[in-house]
Amino acid sequence: MSKTQCKVTREAAEFIINLTYDDIPTEAVEIAKRCIIDGLGVIFSGSSESTALTAGKYARLVGGVGESSVLGKNGFKAPAHLAAFVNGMAGHALDWDDTALSREADRSVLIHPTMPPLCACLAMGEVLGSSGKAFITAFVAGVELECKLAESIHPDHFTGVRGFHTSGTMGTFGAAAAAVKLMGLSLDQVLCALGVAAGITAGIGVNHGTMGKPLTMGRAAENGVAAARMASVGMTARDYAFEGPRGFFQAFGGGWLPERICGKWGNPYSILDPGISIKPYPSGVVGHPGMDAMRALVVEHDIHPEQVESITVATGPSVIPPKGPLRFSKAQTALEGKFCLQFQVAAMVINRRAGLLEFSDAFVQRPDVQDMMDRVTTLVDPEIAVLGHDKLIFKTTVVTKDGKAFDNYWDAPYRGGPLNPLTTEDLVDKFKDASQMALGESVQDEIINTVSTLENLTDVTDLVAMSRQE
Repeated sequence: MSKTQCKVTREAAEFIINLTYDDIPTEAVEIAKRCIIDGLGVIFSGSSESTALTAGKYARLVGGVGESSVLGKNGFKAPAHLAAFVNGMAGHALDWDDTALSREADRSVLIHPTMPPLCACLAMGEVLGSSGKAFITAFVAGVELECKLAESIHPDHFTGVRGFHTSGTMGTFGAAAAAVKLMGLSLDQVLCALGVAAGITAGIGVNHGTMGKPLTMGRAAENGVAAARMASVGMTARDYAFEGPRGFFQAFGGGWLPERICGKWGNPYSILDPGISIKPYPSGVVGHPGMDAMRALVVEHDIHPEQVESITVATGPSVIPPKGPLRFSKAQTALEGKFCLQFQVAAMVINRRAGLLEFSDAFVQRPDVQDMMDRVTTLVDPEIAVLGHDKLIFKTTVVTKDGKAFDNYWDAPYRGGPLNPLTTEDLVDKFKDASQMALGESVQDEIINTVSTLENLTDVTDLVAMSRQE
């Protein structure tokens, strides 16, 4: 179908309106529930971070009717759009929320898919008293919209010269889709909401490594809810906001690929293909295979930090500069460490793990960690580069002070990805680890059990209530 024949905005709106719970494959429902439990866990984990606390201060400063819950320890009520904003910032504060990665060679990371529609569902589901089935359906609709848009816009939007942060730009549409679905808006209203969302979406990659990165996630959730509510009270916008002249695709990407979106809604569902990657490490997902490779190397050869003379890590352009997101060569803070391959490798050499303890300012700033980063050289390997942006491959070499060299070539499916998913036990362990500072064990178990049978829940307010620890 040509660009002139494909009315993407209308197709998207019709998909959102017509989608029913029974349309969604059972496997997609189960993955959605995994995403929701993981998303709740990282919101709880991030709720005590300075990023989320700052967002909470802003929400309290602005004020308004307390209609939706800010989750986690010291939770409170705020207007729905502001509750979505704070929860979105908390959920992305540690960069531990899931990722969707393309299987197309021209792009890599599509978006952090769960947080925008999840936060919109939590906010509006509480306002409306939505059922569990409605919650799941709206969530899947949001993931579908944002991922299909990310697959079809010109790759310059994120991986190229423009430098947008897709979780902010595409995530706004995911949140809007979830909100309008729960609200039961008409076709004209949904078209309007998508047009409004196209006009207020934002997010730029330059802020990676600061609070500005999770800010785009919070704003995506907030703006999506706001767009839906504006549409519900009579706001107007163009009904061809995606594909129209000077529309979203042109302004934000310089073009788009109709064959990746036209007629593709739910065929396949993006939550199934390319799928969702639930992160074992609280950092940018493109570095995860490199950490796995480094750990395997030091464990196999029993290499200790004091033995290391130098480390060379060769990988593809989707990982490190000039195009990749792991842009810091020497991290000074935990936020920078999330986007610093040198730090991630150093952590694996020193502690043989990279969890919340390692992704902390105290660990990043330790003299031995700073010294180890200086020993790490990263480079883009031409042979890996030609394989495409979707390939996450690492060649790692460690040279010890006695002149020995140890290396490996790591192209295995990364842990947590669709081809090597976390087990249910691993997912539960991550949720409990992430939420331990915000929730008691009995509440943790109650939330896990509730989400595992979410389709049976009459009113999601019950789930929200147990998730807000005042």
